Amino acid sequence: MRILYLVLPLLTALIWLADTLPAGANDDWRGLHDEVQSGRLVALSSVLDWLEAHYLGEVLEVEVERDDGRIGYEVEMLGPQGQLVEFEFDATNGELIGIEGVNIDAMQRQ
Repeated sequence: MRILYLVLPLLTALIWLADTLPAGANDDWRGLHDEVQSGRLVALSSVLDWLEAHYLGEVLEVEVERDDGRIGYEVEMLGPQGQLVEFEFDATNGELIGIEGVNIDAMQRQ
């Protein structure tokens, strides 16, 4: 349920952002939405659910990154001991491909 409180403001911000972007940039967001709907990309909610099941902390920021034609999600979390950790996921399959931060083991759920 905690994730729902985080996702709703995020979705509202994305909708606002899409309305304020220059013409043509909206197409990028619509394209991402279409790719999730068609199953070519994993929904962000699936990634956030996985994180909540495996790690303790609060989501601070989520970014969609395009790098060399590959789309990924970067999720920044604040751990229970104040540690800042960034998780990187492949958006095509939801696979965790990288973690950066300190004291990450203390964030893992048992």
